[in-house]
Amino acid sequence: MKRISYCLILSLSAAPAILLAQGGPQGPSPIDQYAITSASPHTWTPPNYSPTPFSRLAIGGGISSMGGNMQVAVIANRYMNVRGVGNYFTYSLNNVSLDGLKASGTLNFATAGASVDFYPFPNHGFRISPGVLFYNQNQLTAAANAPGGTSFTLHGTTYYSANVNSVTGATPIAGNGLLGLNSTKPAFTATTGWGNMIPRSGRHLSFPFEIGAAFTGAPTVNVNLGGWACYDQAQTECASITGNSQLATAVQSNLSAQVAKWKNDLNPFRFYPIFTAGVAYSFNLRPGAEASPAARPLAQQLAH
Repeated sequence: MKRISYCLILSLSAAPAILLAQGGPQGPSPIDQYAITSASPHTWTPPNYSPTPFSRLAIGGGISSMGGNMQVAVIANRYMNVRGVGNYFTYSLNNVSLDGLKASGTLNFATAGASVDFYPFPNHGFRISPGVLFYNQNQLTAAANAPGGTSFTLHGTTYYSANVNSVTGATPIAGNGLLGLNSTKPAFTATTGWGNMIPRSGRHLSFPFEIGAAFTGAPTVNVNLGGWACYDQAQTECASITGNSQLATAVQSNLSAQVAKWKNDLNPFRFYPIFTAGVAYSFNLRPGAEASPAARPLAQQLAH
């Protein structure tokens, strides 16, 4: 009877070891793990992605508050990317009325910059991106005129544009204007967003989004007018506004005061909002860029 008891005790004691050797509830043995890993080296995903600098590149495009957007990013380390950005947009404006002046012009956006994308949590998409806008040609150029016989207002004073008169040489009021959105060059940028152009998971496709601002400085305003103006609609007292007459002095003074008012109204807008959404595709620049050798398990290193 004692012999039977000893056999039962020995059997129960050996059971866990047998189950472990057979890959039971405690999981596969180290040998089995090696076999599984080495059998499918190309499907292994590194648990701790540790890329080498400049080993992966991403190219993206989308839309932004500055126009059509193109971006290129390269990986710097596990926590940072270096990114280049370019934007372009053009739009024509026709017959816009401004205090009696009819304006037509073109809105031109053309910018280029660079930023450093910092990912405090590399496995997630949240980022903080300080940068610089080193090229900025965002501006509105316009040609303006007041048809003969119509009124226009400068700094609260109403004048009338003269009709064409070949005898006196009178011509209607006409001129040009420029609204610049680039008084600070280069301009500092600060954005935040979600989505890594070079996903640390090793995926190729991403959908980055960002929001922030470019600190471009206060907008600039320049307006030049020429032609003849009159005090009254009957045009009994008219003169060239580029001459030395009392009327010319009054018109130019009111024009300067009006431009100063426009500048003062725009002065608070010292930054330009940045909003960007798009898609990006990343790829390796050289073999083995998905992780450094130290981050791979022994079986993966042997497989390579």
